[in-house]
Amino acid sequence: MAENKHRWKIQLAATLASNPFFLNFFEGKIHKGRSKMICVPGLNCYSCPAAAASCPIGSLQAVIGSSKFHFAYYIVGLLILMGVLLGRAICGFLCPFGWFQELLHKIPSKKLSAKKLHPLTYLKYVVLAVFVIILPMTVVNEVGLGDPFFCKYICPVGILEGGIPLSIADSAIRASLGALFTWKSCILLGCMVLFVFFYRPFCKWLCPLGAFYALLNSVSLYRFHIDTDKCTSCGACSKVCKMDVDVFRTPNHRECIRCGDCVRTCPHQAITRTFSLKSTEGKKVKTHEKNS
Repeated sequence: MAENKHRWKIQLAATLASNPFFLNFFEGKIHKGRSKMICVPGLNCYSCPAAAASCPIGSLQAVIGSSKFHFAYYIVGLLILMGVLLGRAICGFLCPFGWFQELLHKIPSKKLSAKKLHPLTYLKYVVLAVFVIILPMTVVNEVGLGDPFFCKYICPVGILEGGIPLSIADSAIRASLGALFTWKSCILLGCMVLFVFFYRPFCKWLCPLGAFYALLNSVSLYRFHIDTDKCTSCGACSKVCKMDVDVFRTPNHRECIRCGDCVRTCPHQAITRTFSLKSTEGKKVKTHEKNS
């Protein structure tokens, strides 16, 4: 099985760039500099002691749930810009939590296919709409503030990067832990078990940031191109895809994270990376039907 052996270096660099303040782990404090006004492209918690910038989902919820709510032009605009440029390549290369899932998946064990669980891929769009947008906007307290429902009640990144490190370093935080910490810890533990057996299940089923980028994947400038003159529809690319995409049919599918495994697997070098808006999906389906 061909695999992008150097992708982890970019993932490591992106993780380190998002979290450069390592000493904060020992001091039990959060960086609150001006860089926190900027959002990183991947899922990386604001409350992580080492985090230099903010999480785009957390920032979006903070604006939506504020008492003086107005449309989050900066955050949404930034997300659209990154999505149009790179699509879900951000998930495959620049997201620290995506890399964390891959690292746990390398633990030796029986690996399970998620193809039969494909309907669950639509769940992340429900999470984006309901928990990130609708609930923070509509369920508010007496002063008009809405809870960041996804970050507070669902997201395992916050407890992994923020809750646990801060509670270890700060005795006052440990003393104040309650049912919510237990609940989020259980979510994290359950996710980590799934990560070992399934490839990136959080990305596939629950991540609202991945859902947002997925909506732009088919129009992103960075994309895969199928050379219909070289492709024989052998299906080797689809077999190697861990995101369960039929690459030769839909090379820019919403679930594709642009990892590049299919590019290396193709025996005919028919798949190439490009910065283009030209689509080849329709042509590829016709070619496949002809060869069938």
